[in-house]
Amino acid sequence: MVILGNHYTLLPWEEELLLKRPGVGQVISIEQYPDPDETIARLGEMIETHRIKFVVLNLPRPASRKLIAYLTRLDLKGVEFLTLERFMERFLGKCFIPDEESALRFLQEIHHLNWFQRIQKGVIDYLGALLLVLLAWPVMIWAACRIRRESLGPVFFSQNRVGRDGHLFRCMKFRSMHHDCHFDPYTQKDDDRIFDFGHFMRRARIDELPQLFNVLKGEMALIGPRAEWDILVGEYEEQIPYYNERHLVKPGITGWAQVNYPYGTGPEDARQKLMYDLYYIKHWSIWLDFKIAFKTIGVVLKRKGR
Repeated sequence: MVILGNHYTLLPWEEELLLKRPGVGQVISIEQYPDPDETIARLGEMIETHRIKFVVLNLPRPASRKLIAYLTRLDLKGVEFLTLERFMERFLGKCFIPDEESALRFLQEIHHLNWFQRIQKGVIDYLGALLLVLLAWPVMIWAACRIRRESLGPVFFSQNRVGRDGHLFRCMKFRSMHHDCHFDPYTQKDDDRIFDFGHFMRRARIDELPQLFNVLKGEMALIGPRAEWDILVGEYEEQIPYYNERHLVKPGITGWAQVNYPYGTGPEDARQKLMYDLYYIKHWSIWLDFKIAFKTIGVVLKRKGR
């Protein structure tokens, strides 16, 4: 695979992911030269030398006519060229976010689930949450007792989160931090606000179990974009184009972004996660939800921290 241009910079694990894909082979990045003929010559050299099957147009501006004509001839010979948007959805499982909010064409396929999809997802969410509550209640009682023993204060932690269509709700979690500790909107590595059992709960995702009751109340889904704090949402909507589009669906206890992107803080991490959230909304299906559920089991078993 040849990636022409540097509009989007691959993350380290994304390049590793590409190398594992059948037919990709090497991942070679080359720059676009001011002279189209020089770009075509360099591209042709890479294709011949490395037997390239895919060319990705990772360009900040539309390609020249001469370059497009060259690529369409290659397409007839079995070398496939992909726009940046198509490449990211097909190979990385995320939607590219344009830098300018004026690019409205980008929003055409990002929309609410239709009524039948919402009924499907709603029934699965309700029955699934009910089953998980019945299975997990011994763990929840044990967790409540351990919290009482290790840290003074309430067992549960609740906070305003943004739900579907921007509606606020109180999201419930088991408290994993000391009560009345210093304020910081982000959790840091080895955060001293978290008590010992709190670290275990967060790695095993036990602290998320009370959100099952949010699902039963219809405020959340089992799977969807992360339920984000309303204060952070206000900041991100000012800094990240299209951030409010993630509120087209209910937030979830787990989601496509959560199983594909590590825990992070700040606007750039939020922007990366938004790309996964938009892919989820655009390509939602029951099978995608099942895929996320299985990946979540893997994340929990590996106890990846957050």
